[in-house]
Amino acid sequence: MDRRENQTPQGQTARVLVEFLDVAITTLVYLKGLYPSGAFERRRYMNVVVQRALHPHLRYYIHASVSGLLPFLQKGMVERVAIIFFVADNVPLEKFVFKLAMNLSYGSSVKEVDLESSLRSFLVKLSISESLTKELPPDCRWEITAYFRSLPETGSSKEADLWIPTDTKQWHQPPLITPIKSMSIEPLCLQLYLEHPSLSESML
Repeated sequence: MDRRENQTPQGQTARVLVEFLDVAITTLVYLKGLYPSGAFERRRYMNVVVQRALHPHLRYYIHASVSGLLPFLQKGMVERVAIIFFVADNVPLEKFVFKLAMNLSYGSSVKEVDLESSLRSFLVKLSISESLTKELPPDCRWEITAYFRSLPETGSSKEADLWIPTDTKQWHQPPLITPIKSMSIEPLCLQLYLEHPSLSESML
C-alpha cells in the first residue's frame, strides 16, 4: 500500500474503519452463537469489552476479508459490507449491513480520537442488543459480502482477486429493516442496520 495514501484523510479513516470492522464482525458472529463460546476470548478495544476469535481459520477469514477492502475503501468504491446468515440452500435468513460513504473531497486532517469515539458507540450498541442473539438453525452458515459502487478489475491487484461473486440468493420482496446505529463525522458516514425477509417472503 502506498504510504502517502494512508496519510490522506480517507486513508487514515479507512485504516481505522478496517480495524473496527474486523472487531465488529467478530462480535456479531459471537452474538449469533454459531460457534461455542470457548472459540472466543474477551479483549478490550476502544475501551469496550469485545470478542476475539481464537480459531486461526475464523480469525484469518474475517481479518483477510476486511483488510482486502482497504484500498477500495480509500477510493470510496465500497458502498456496503454485509454479514449474511443463510441456510444450506443459500437463502438469507438475515443480514447485518454496514452502509458507508466516504467524502473523497475532504482535505482536512482526521481527528482519530473523535472517529474512534463514534465507532465505539457501535460496539457498545452491539453488546447490549439482546435482539441480535436470536437462535439460528443448526445448518446456518454465514459469509462476508461487499457491495461495490464500481467493480474492481480482476487481475488489477491481489486485493481485487480476493473478491468473488456471491451465489447467495436475493429476497423477492423488499426486506424488513431495523436500524441499529448511525454516525456522520468527516470524511465518513456509517450506518448499521439489520435486514430480515418480509412476512410474505418468509411464508414462500
